[in-house]
Amino acid sequence: MLLQRLAASSRRRAAVLVTSAVRCLSSGSVTITDPLNFWAGKRRAVQKKCSKENVYEPATGCVLCHLELCGADEVNQAVKAAKSAFGYWSKMSGMERARVMIDAAHLIESRREEIAEMEVVNNGKSITEARLDVDSARLCIEYYAGVASTLAGQHVQLAGGSFAYTRREPLGVCAGIGAWNYPFQIVAWKSAPALACGNSMVFKPSPVTPVTAVLLAEIYAQAGAPEGLFNVVQGGQETGTLLCHHPDIAKVSFTGSVPTGQKIMEMASKGIKPVTLELGGKSPLIIFEDSDVENAVRGALMANFLSQGQVCSNGTRVFVQKDILPEFMEEVVKRTQAISIGDPLLESTRMGALVSRPHLDKVLSYVEQAKKEGATVLCGGEPFVPSDPKLKGGYYMSPCVLGNCTDEMTCVKEEIFGPVMSVLSFETEEEVLQRANDTALGLAAGVFTRDVRRAHRVVEQLKAGSCFINNYNVTPVEVPFGGFKMSGIGRENGQVTIEFYSQMKTVFVEMGDVDSLF
Repeated sequence: MLLQRLAASSRRRAAVLVTSAVRCLSSGSVTITDPLNFWAGKRRAVQKKCSKENVYEPATGCVLCHLELCGADEVNQAVKAAKSAFGYWSKMSGMERARVMIDAAHLIESRREEIAEMEVVNNGKSITEARLDVDSARLCIEYYAGVASTLAGQHVQLAGGSFAYTRREPLGVCAGIGAWNYPFQIVAWKSAPALACGNSMVFKPSPVTPVTAVLLAEIYAQAGAPEGLFNVVQGGQETGTLLCHHPDIAKVSFTGSVPTGQKIMEMASKGIKPVTLELGGKSPLIIFEDSDVENAVRGALMANFLSQGQVCSNGTRVFVQKDILPEFMEEVVKRTQAISIGDPLLESTRMGALVSRPHLDKVLSYVEQAKKEGATVLCGGEPFVPSDPKLKGGYYMSPCVLGNCTDEMTCVKEEIFGPVMSVLSFETEEEVLQRANDTALGLAAGVFTRDVRRAHRVVEQLKAGSCFINNYNVTPVEVPFGGFKMSGIGRENGQVTIEFYSQMKTVFVEMGDVDSLF
């Protein structure tokens, strides 16, 4: 089926990559041999003998490729290429940059299916979700293409005919460091505002999901971006450290865990480099007794089981008001048990594979710990083996709902990052707000209620950067996304992100004589 869909593709390289990944489904052999590093306008093999890591396809457990890790030489080459491109790109008008970005968005749209299929092979999520991720990436680039020509400063009239004005200028070469849960979407969310502001970028994907970032690099190049404008270096902690410490990197944007974010912030501080950090979450979803229970259940499912629960903003602490708890629990368990698990390339699948074997084991261990601490497993929480023999080595589990949870349990306090929903009961608004805010994290929060006044009153008091009323995990690119407290610094998307990828210069113009004290 996948090969038939790709047969009409005119872009040979991407088709070869996806076709190779499909061969892994049938044979388990190493398939992707094209280099996944990209700088100065083309894919690059690491010339010196370097360490390599196996990358596995989540759906099958097959080795997908051997990843060549970039060291100092490769990082230097990529940054040098980006620095050269910056000199040209930053001098272009916003309209000229916008044309390139719009062309890139059109290329993504024309290649939507093959990119989505490659993302499935890369990450393990369902094809339905992968298509939405590709759409989000395209829309983000389109949005910032529109913003590129609107960048402007301010004119301030002063006494005696003198005046001042401000200029919004690019930072230079920006480093982007991506996470493995939304590989293609994240690379677009980071690169689009950076490029719109006139910066260039060196991007490091997660070594767990390295495959699709290079597709965007090729798309930017095909759209007419100057060589070196957007570059991809593969690697793990060492490669990321080289980027953070590099003297020609002007800013670092990172999506990932809190501990890694803390290290990146510390490294960037040595060079007084600005950072954008989109980190972890343990977000509350509050469901009041006057809610539309059907919509609340839908919201809870969207808040916990998107991308196999591997979403930083997930509302994994589901607080349900006591009077509707039995009705809610019955319906949410029924709907969770009906989720179709299996081959992520099938249209009928709603939950694919977790990203890796170690991560699957970690998530399952949280379920076991929850049982030891007194939580009740109402459904799921077990390894799942699909009927298709080609998928028996994949990293699957059944989505889990935990009842009888309390605030002190490990499953309620720590970010699990898997398909595990912890349900807690509450009685009063004041009580639930205190409990919801009792965390060092503050990425997202949600509330379901028919009472509009209560909805806004509660949201005002929730200490979280992204809040949802009567919905959850909706992230249009037009609005900012980011967290409070230890969930991060800065924002992705929306107009405000321009401030995080540019710097303000103030110019004073004297129209008279200098009034000197000397």
